[in-house]
Amino acid sequence: MARRKTGTMTDLLRAALLDCESWNAVEKATGVKRQSLAKFARGEQSMHLSAAEKLAVYFNIQAVQLRSKSKHK
Repeated sequence: MARRKTGTMTDLLRAALLDCESWNAVEKATGVKRQSLAKFARGEQSMHLSAAEKLAVYFNIQAVQLRSKSKHK
């Protein structure tokens, strides 16, 4: 069974980018510009949700909704 990594979506996407072999391949597959990938990976800028979704699909990162312990009123 695969080990789950925890952290924010930003942390997971940034780690995936820093671990990948080719940002050119990521750009080609997702349409997210290499310059945007680099700036995001360095922490210089955030990423639009639509771009983050494309990267999450590419890197097979899934968000899991956890049950709330208390209900908000």
